[in-house]
Amino acid sequence: MHKKVIVAGLVGAIVLVVWTVVVNVFLGFNARFNMKQLPNERAVYSLLKTTVTEPGRYLCNPALTPEGRFPDREPVFGIQYSGVGHEAAGIGVILDLLKYLIVPLISAWMLSKTSEQYRSRFINRLGFFVVIGLLLGITGDLSSFGIGGSPPTLAVLFAARTVATWIVVGLAVAALMRPVRLTDSTE
Repeated sequence: MHKKVIVAGLVGAIVLVVWTVVVNVFLGFNARFNMKQLPNERAVYSLLKTTVTEPGRYLCNPALTPEGRFPDREPVFGIQYSGVGHEAAGIGVILDLLKYLIVPLISAWMLSKTSEQYRSRFINRLGFFVVIGLLLGITGDLSSFGIGGSPPTLAVLFAARTVATWIVVGLAVAALMRPVRLTDSTE
């Protein structure tokens, strides 16, 4: 069973990488929804570079009303600065690849710890990964909604992408994690 878990986890990792490349590189998901460019980017960049000097997350609020409250229906902007530039992109890719390797392996291992009766049905094995996608989408993507965060439509779109990703990974892993039959005693 250990060999089957490792193989299924590795195949899940490969599927995760390929799916992510297709969705983000070929279909342009991140560029279209997560990395929009400002029309006056150079001016905003210059202002931010001189103003935001410490790494962190910042909110830019409208001026207070005479009553000392923030006005309703005025925008609040979120600014995030990690403290690094494009030179850190390579390390980010390596960390993402490690995450893309480890998470499917752990997920396949967790699935292997469920009962044989549960794993006997393909839909249950797939459902296990759908639940992982739902948990990640709800706790990660949907929680990004709010002041200085994602608009609700984008938060839902990101969560849907996460669920779809784990459905695709789940299809691959579920196909390989069939339970051992009595005649398959060599596994």
